[in-house]
Amino acid sequence: MWHATDLCRHCGLCITKGYRGELCPRKLNPEQIVLSEQGYGPARNIVAFTGGDVACQAEFYAEATEKIKSRCSSKLWVLLETNGYGLTPENLDLLASAGLDSFWLDIKAYNEETYRRLCGVTNRWILKTPEWIVDRGFTLEVLSLYIPGWVETDQLVKIAELLCNVNSEIPFTLLAFFPAHKLLSGRSPTIKEMLSAYKAVKGVGLKNVKLGNCQVFIKSRSDLKKLLGTVGLEAIG
Repeated sequence: MWHATDLCRHCGLCITKGYRGELCPRKLNPEQIVLSEQGYGPARNIVAFTGGDVACQAEFYAEATEKIKSRCSSKLWVLLETNGYGLTPENLDLLASAGLDSFWLDIKAYNEETYRRLCGVTNRWILKTPEWIVDRGFTLEVLSLYIPGWVETDQLVKIAELLCNVNSEIPFTLLAFFPAHKLLSGRSPTIKEMLSAYKAVKGVGLKNVKLGNCQVFIKSRSDLKKLLGTVGLEAIG
């Protein structure tokens, strides 16, 4: 979420319409953009385990990582997207020894009661995983959803404080929630709520903060102008 927007915003306008979008980093030529099952973007040297999270099966990811690395002569990064539940110190040591490079850690909530309501389990050791991950030399990105009525600015600030105490350089993305599955009765955050959360999180001292799922709360060109004027292009994921 943080590193993957440096070269391309994945809109595909340079190919489908013949012009660059307003948020384009303007670092690539259209000939360097490819179409994959996940949309438009540049080919990257990253293999990501994403989607369903079974990080508790660390042996599988360790073996898969070793096989990927053994078959690639050039530098290839292996990333694991996870909610952190399976990232015990023992599993992290195993993944480190296998050559896994990075984690995209989804911290659902800071408050344990809220976390249990969302995920059905405790978050006690999940809140310790950023320190465990960084201590072992992995690259770490963290994301959290702004879910009105569930996870709002107060909890996002607590997560930011936790990360800042580990390393103020850790990239942190605030994603806008949109109703789905068992949370269809909820609502998405407004631009005012997202900008307020961004300012509060930045105030903690984290240096690398972005807003994601911006299409959820940007409803007009005036909203986009306000967003760009407040956080700048670099802070839009």
